[in-house]
Amino acid sequence: MAEKRVALVTGAGRGIGACIANTLAADGCDIAVVDYSDVSAAEETMRQLAEQGASARYYRCDVSDFSAVKAVTDAVVKDFGKIDILVNNAGVTADGLLLRMSEAEWDRVLSINLKGCFNLIKHVAPHMLRKRSGRIVSISSVVGLMGNAGQANYAASKAGIVGLTKSVAKELGSRNITANAVAPGFIRTAMTDALSEEQKQAMYKLIPLGSLGEVQDIANAVKFLVSEEARYITGVVLKVDGGMYI
Repeated sequence: MAEKRVALVTGAGRGIGACIANTLAADGCDIAVVDYSDVSAAEETMRQLAEQGASARYYRCDVSDFSAVKAVTDAVVKDFGKIDILVNNAGVTADGLLLRMSEAEWDRVLSINLKGCFNLIKHVAPHMLRKRSGRIVSISSVVGLMGNAGQANYAASKAGIVGLTKSVAKELGSRNITANAVAPGFIRTAMTDALSEEQKQAMYKLIPLGSLGEVQDIANAVKFLVSEEARYITGVVLKVDGGMYI
């Protein structure tokens, strides 16, 4: 019987992150659930993982905190013995037009969305290097590829993830470590469900497939990129957007 892989998933308390954690658990992985914002949501993810028979632990961590990320990474390795897969999913928004955006709003989004990815990769990579294998997937956004009015901070952070991913792919490839990004388009979430029908119809017109994506669509892309079938894919940005940005 093959040894189970260990996946560290950030922002795994709800939404896309929780779906990724559950999808990887169903694929035979043990899961390190890293989340900060909502303890009850993370506990619900843990309950779901336990129902699947996965070994899982919850670590509360602000991914923008360099020292805290190192402590959590060390704890995961101590608890599970290794980290095979890193999924950088944690992210926030603080939308507003650039001329009205505060320095604090800019700094918070960049610190969590982009610096958070750096922090995790920085501290996880040495463990992968020692094993001479690993899979890193970071969640970007089509907004990082095309820009979006009112989201200068978010778009910049997600564009930064693309550059970071490509650089990491080049630096770590010789040790059999792949680094890729997934760029979601409009995904059905509690936020999009709250939009008016008029707003939804305007959104649909931007998407050739004519519908919103589901969180499972993103989780499926991550599952593929961390699989053996994707062993020769690195430095790629996989758009999961229904054709929104072509």
